Amino acid sequence: MLRIPYWRPTGRVPSERVLGLALLLLTACSWGLNWPVGKFLLSELPPFTMRAVCCAGATGFAFLLAGARREALAPPRPQWGRLLVFATLNYGAFVVLSTFALVWLTASEAVIVTFTLPIWAVVLSWPMLGEQPTVQRAAAVVLGMAGVALLVGIGGVQADPHKLPGAACGLGAAMLWGLGTVIAKRRPLAMPPVAGVAWQILLGSLPLLLLAGFERPDWGKVTALGWLGCLYSAIVPNTLAYMAWFGALRRLPASTAAMGVLLAPVVGVFSSAALLGDPLGARQMVALALTVGGIALAARG
Repeated sequence: MLRIPYWRPTGRVPSERVLGLALLLLTACSWGLNWPVGKFLLSELPPFTMRAVCCAGATGFAFLLAGARREALAPPRPQWGRLLVFATLNYGAFVVLSTFALVWLTASEAVIVTFTLPIWAVVLSWPMLGEQPTVQRAAAVVLGMAGVALLVGIGGVQADPHKLPGAACGLGAAMLWGLGTVIAKRRPLAMPPVAGVAWQILLGSLPLLLLAGFERPDWGKVTALGWLGCLYSAIVPNTLAYMAWFGALRRLPASTAAMGVLLAPVVGVFSSAALLGDPLGARQMVALALTVGGIALAARG
């Protein structure tokens, strides 16, 4: 066997941390790029039908990948309860509630409310994981949230009673996602990684299939580019990115992993500018600097 004599690992912890940060970057970029893809798909399909199609493709791809890796597909009986909790919090509830938030709120308002999720993960990781909110981590939260708020427009949700259901759905999605992050960090799912993701997508997609049944999609309106967008959404953000996310979560503090997700809206805005022609100016650049600064502080913490 060929050996490389000049390289020696310097230790498990630093290499695991670097790998965790790389997986976190992949996750955030994949989820961020899914924003303009999803925005385009909404012009061709109703919202829950679009989500259901992407999740069905993600489920099939994940199970095929798990089978190709010869992973055990059947969940162990003791893991069913935890699997249902993870599927509900990390996938199903977040997707459903964030979609409902877009019904009552503008996209900018929905992003501001929904991407408070790192705050809830940091808050919950203190009593549940013992990760005390240090000054550096608190500063990371402030910088990151300031960047996201500036990015999507300062002001937040206006005092309009018609928008209260949307705000409640966005906050609910953020809180449940933060809770799922902390639970997954505290008690990881004891299943092969790809099979675990496949089952979470399948179980979390069931409410989407029910909601999609009330919609009437015009399938003839879907273009070839639309089907390619569905394929991308199914394979990359809804499958590979979730695998990368749980891989990052095993290697990083829950609050650091949650802060890294703040990069997703930044990627979403810049990719929207490149792919859809959305405006991009000084405000977006300052927001990027604030958000990346927050992520850097969280990563160092």
